[in-house]
Amino acid sequence: MKRPSDPRLTLEHWLAAAPAIGAADALVRACALADARAAALGPDWEARRPQLLATLDLIRELGVGAEAMAGAIVHALIECGLSAADPELAALPADVRNLVEGQQAAERVWSLYAARGSTGGTEGLRRLLLAIIRDLRVVFILLARQLVQMRAAASRPDEERRALAQLTADIHAPLANRLGIWQLKWELEDLAFRYLQPDVYKRIAHLLDERRGDRESWIAESRTMLEDALAKAGIKADIAGRPKHIYSIWRKMQKKGVEFSDLYDVRALRILVDDIANCYAALGVVHSLWAYIPGEFDDYIASPKGNQYQSLHTAVVGPHGKTLEVQIRTHEMHRHAELGFAAHWRYKEGGGADASFERKIAWMRQLLEGKDAREDDAALLAGFKTEVIEDRVYLLTPKGLVVDLPRGATVLDFAYSIHTDVGHRCRGAKVNGRIVPLTFQPASGDRIEILTGKTIEPRRDWLSPHHGYLATHRAREKVRTWFKRIDHAQNLAAGRALLDRELKRLALHHANMDMLPARFQLRTQEELLEALALGDISPGQVARALHESLAPPPSETPQAPAPPRAPVRGRDAIVIEGVGNLMTQLAKCCQPLPGDAVAGFITRGRGVSVHRADCKQLARLRERDAGRVIEVEWGERKEHAYEVIVVVRGYDRKWLHKDITNVIAAANAHLIAINTQVDRRQGLAEMNFALRVTDFGQLSGLLARLATVPNVLEARRVT
Repeated sequence: MKRPSDPRLTLEHWLAAAPAIGAADALVRACALADARAAALGPDWEARRPQLLATLDLIRELGVGAEAMAGAIVHALIECGLSAADPELAALPADVRNLVEGQQAAERVWSLYAARGSTGGTEGLRRLLLAIIRDLRVVFILLARQLVQMRAAASRPDEERRALAQLTADIHAPLANRLGIWQLKWELEDLAFRYLQPDVYKRIAHLLDERRGDRESWIAESRTMLEDALAKAGIKADIAGRPKHIYSIWRKMQKKGVEFSDLYDVRALRILVDDIANCYAALGVVHSLWAYIPGEFDDYIASPKGNQYQSLHTAVVGPHGKTLEVQIRTHEMHRHAELGFAAHWRYKEGGGADASFERKIAWMRQLLEGKDAREDDAALLAGFKTEVIEDRVYLLTPKGLVVDLPRGATVLDFAYSIHTDVGHRCRGAKVNGRIVPLTFQPASGDRIEILTGKTIEPRRDWLSPHHGYLATHRAREKVRTWFKRIDHAQNLAAGRALLDRELKRLALHHANMDMLPARFQLRTQEELLEALALGDISPGQVARALHESLAPPPSETPQAPAPPRAPVRGRDAIVIEGVGNLMTQLAKCCQPLPGDAVAGFITRGRGVSVHRADCKQLARLRERDAGRVIEVEWGERKEHAYEVIVVVRGYDRKWLHKDITNVIAAANAHLIAINTQVDRRQGLAEMNFALRVTDFGQLSGLLARLATVPNVLEARRVT
């Protein structure tokens, strides 16, 4: 890059001497304001002006535009003591004022960095920097200003110089790298490396300086040979030697575990051609001229890096057996490699129609948010191609740690993101020193202090969306989990309500639950009900277990009159104790199903009638002739179909009957008969369905589906 202009120039003289700059009205006004206030600002301004001029030259070379330069000037004026309320500042365009605000916001990030030291976590600070800056041109101003400071760092005290270098290595160089601004990236890295590891820097620099003349003459010879070969192939190309930066050499030595002498790319050439086809044609010429080194070829045109860097890289054995790296790219690729996305600002300033400009700026936002400098380029690129920007806010703890949350998150969400106990004990919050309600939604850069109580007391209304306390699913789940654990009484009530509803629906009114907990590896009835309330056990599982527990135990009294016969399975899969070859039939009064506790009644001429054990008709028969009541049980084989009566009650509407019968058909139940009554005054319909079902499981599932039909109030079995 070019060195700055004469530092003794006024800003208006500098502007007059600078190449033509588009949309320069704001810049002209800023230069005039600076020169007009120079005398009042005194020595501070005079000391700062040389670095400011150098910064402006860098911004101009980056092509970010006149407004960016104006913003840099105004920020320097304010830092030297110019009041932000100055009327001439207020008269400047809004974009310039936004650029100034962005630089002031960045100063807060530098303060956070200084307070934390170089202890890691710089990713969070880079994210915060991006979040609080509304105009990305601020990033380029910051990079240019930092490079100027690093160039002049040699005159600073050692401690101050190392602190500046560490900030550069942690924040500025990674940003420049991710933006693809190689001109700034290499120099920022080299200067930071020079002051952070001076001994290593000097050693590598000495190795590069050794026999510099021989190396340069060898590069010139290689360049001439390559130019002749490309010309014979009819390829128009610009060839130049590529400077190798000290930091990149050291990184490669560390990465590959090799010494300086073993590196392939200390000597390098760059070929610039007009289009992609000529890139590959030039590659063929290079490989035909010199032998290539296997494993040292990279095609970044077909597979660009995460910051969209494109080029062909190859290593060959050049003249006299010395290794040579060759980079091949188009002029457009080179412009992007040198200036990165900064180059696209000129299109915006000039009003040109770069169709991909806005997409690239959005992509650049995500690029700056990259999680880690070590992150895989392919993974980054895959994510960027979605062109989706995560809408998040970046908040600060009292200790300066960065916490990112979805936009719209509240201070209560922030409390739960710090720790679950902090959220549970949260009683209030301060944002930038001001007490706010728990529903307050902070903005990026806000510093939040959570006010906690001694006891854990989350509130149920935190879970209600319309109250607006919690916006994140994670925080709501933490509150929900707490209530699951501590709200024992309410969970018991909810579990009991669920169970009662299922028992009523299946007509299991006289069920005994004493034996149920052990069936589910639980100790008490309360644990069972709580498991129901929390969804660990379904009502259907409990009801099925109840059916099985209602089956009577085998009789302990032996049949004295005669030796016992083997149980005989009847036609209806009923086992009749001690008697064989008897016809059985299921009683129509109670319609027992497999799993129901049952008993038999010997009829005159019709065999054994099988009733539910709690059937009222069976009770009357037992009172009249108890000797004809016998013990029966369900056998292993089940009848294909059992008749039941199901009643469905609901508000009458068009197609209600059709919807219900469709559900019955979908459940594969056999519809035998229908009886419907409608109360026109109340608009209620009561439908009785005679069905054949295979077993209790089918009936339970059918009743559950019927209950979900719109306008249905109740669906239950009739005994």
